[in-house]
Amino acid sequence: MQFKINKVAIIHAKRAARKYLHNEFRDKLSQAKISVQLCALALLFAIIASLVIILFRLILLWAEQYLLSDTNTISSTLSDWRSYLPIIGAALIWLLSLIGSKRYRRMGIAYVLHRFKLHYGKVPLQSAPGQFSQALIALMTNFSVGKEGPAIHLGAVSASVMAEKFSLPDNSVRIMCASGIAAGIAAIFNAPLAAVLFVFEVIVREYKIHYFFPIMLSAICGAVSSQLAFGNIHEYELINVIRIPLDHYPILLIGGVVLGCVAALFNFSLLNVTAKGQNWPLIYRLLIAAVVTTSIGLVMPQALGSGDFAIHEAISDHPSLLFLIGLLLAKMLATVAAIGFGIPGGIIGPLYGIGALVGAILAIISSLLFPSIAPYVGLYTVIGMTAMMGVCLSAPLAALVALLELTNDASIILPAMFVTIPAYLIAYQGFNTNSIFLKQLDIMGLGYKVAPLNQGLQNKGVRVLMDRRFVIVNDDDELLLEVLKRAEGRPVLVRNSEGQIEMLRLEMQSFEDSTTLSRHPMPGLPDSATLNEAYEALAAKRSGEVYIYRFSPNNPNNQKVVGVISWSNLLQEIRSGQI
Repeated sequence: MQFKINKVAIIHAKRAARKYLHNEFRDKLSQAKISVQLCALALLFAIIASLVIILFRLILLWAEQYLLSDTNTISSTLSDWRSYLPIIGAALIWLLSLIGSKRYRRMGIAYVLHRFKLHYGKVPLQSAPGQFSQALIALMTNFSVGKEGPAIHLGAVSASVMAEKFSLPDNSVRIMCASGIAAGIAAIFNAPLAAVLFVFEVIVREYKIHYFFPIMLSAICGAVSSQLAFGNIHEYELINVIRIPLDHYPILLIGGVVLGCVAALFNFSLLNVTAKGQNWPLIYRLLIAAVVTTSIGLVMPQALGSGDFAIHEAISDHPSLLFLIGLLLAKMLATVAAIGFGIPGGIIGPLYGIGALVGAILAIISSLLFPSIAPYVGLYTVIGMTAMMGVCLSAPLAALVALLELTNDASIILPAMFVTIPAYLIAYQGFNTNSIFLKQLDIMGLGYKVAPLNQGLQNKGVRVLMDRRFVIVNDDDELLLEVLKRAEGRPVLVRNSEGQIEMLRLEMQSFEDSTTLSRHPMPGLPDSATLNEAYEALAAKRSGEVYIYRFSPNNPNNQKVVGVISWSNLLQEIRSGQI
């Protein structure tokens, strides 16, 4: 008998310990503070995101062995079937879109940014198969799109879906999404620091220390995964970069002005095409992009693909100036057609190709007037790549660090910074340019703006503020007054006959020296919600309380009340300056 009693006691003790650890774990994640739990989860989800991106890259490399092994394999003859790969790719993308639901057709960086800002980074899992397969087809069939778009989308999906499976608080789901994006970028480019800066500059758009460590760990994980699978390769380290003398900087200043004008022209063209084709049937948009890409490929095949072929031509020995100018126009047209008409893929790769061509053209023209510039074509090429990405995406620091890591040469830092500043000012102030992603969201009618107060409230979960010292009773009018007296100031909740939760109060009458017992309906929120949801539930009346519940593991339909948040406590938290 004693053994049985001890065994039962041990079982209850284990359950209590598990419950305590579970609650403590969720409490830590609900805070806007760095924690070991947050970092450990980010690392776990980053491994999953990295494996998805590595699989994506392996399939793409396998396909390139047969289709895109080098520029010589891209035919410009009518008789070669590979000349018509874009048309084949457009048809396959359209067929795959028919199989999937229209609800999950949106994909890419702009869509991820929308989900991150307004939906705590919860990207639907159903959008992942379409992004994976359609982006692979677009890249394999020579469209002028990049690899980073699908990497960001797939990284966000992998991390956010896992976070939801673990039932993490919403504020932590957003951090996991940002961490998955960092892992995806690092796994594609083997550039962990650039991945961190890109996430902060483009996706998060604010700096929070409790975001930094999970994102940094995830970027490290992505870079290590890339190195284990493909080696420690820096994609553009073969570009010959020579430190430029200070007396060449006035020429760089002129180059910055030119790059700013080119970036503004590219943004304007891309966004106009996107806006005009927004309401066209998908098949029309895909066919137009395919026909334009095929036509360009028949005349100038080096303009196809992500950007590697264009970069190869820009840094080749003694390139023709007229050829580079023609290639630049062809590359811009191919990119505008592909991305503007909705071919799934990223934009960074094509921007690198365009920037490299602009930089090479500037170097060649400058060398005609100043022959001493001729040895610095490689540096001008990298500077052009940095400025184009930084200006078009409104991410100058991420662009600078990305090229620093991809070239593995620190001599680009000072001249690239010197060129980016005038390019940015010319584009943004002179031509009223804005980030491509934000403008795309405006065109698509997707929101991304969050008021500072709401944004601060979203950083904390309801478990941080909820009052756990409450009393909950069933509906029994004879006992309610007695319960309220014994509660000693603690909130008293009543579950009525219909299963709804009400707040019990003792109210003083205005003209009588007496009190009455009143009951007020309360809105409920799951314990995964943030303080922003509590604020929105109470802001209309600027008073009242909201109860916090969690679902019972054994019965998902049964809500177990775990806390109460009042308007006064929420207001006090806002005024404390910690929001």
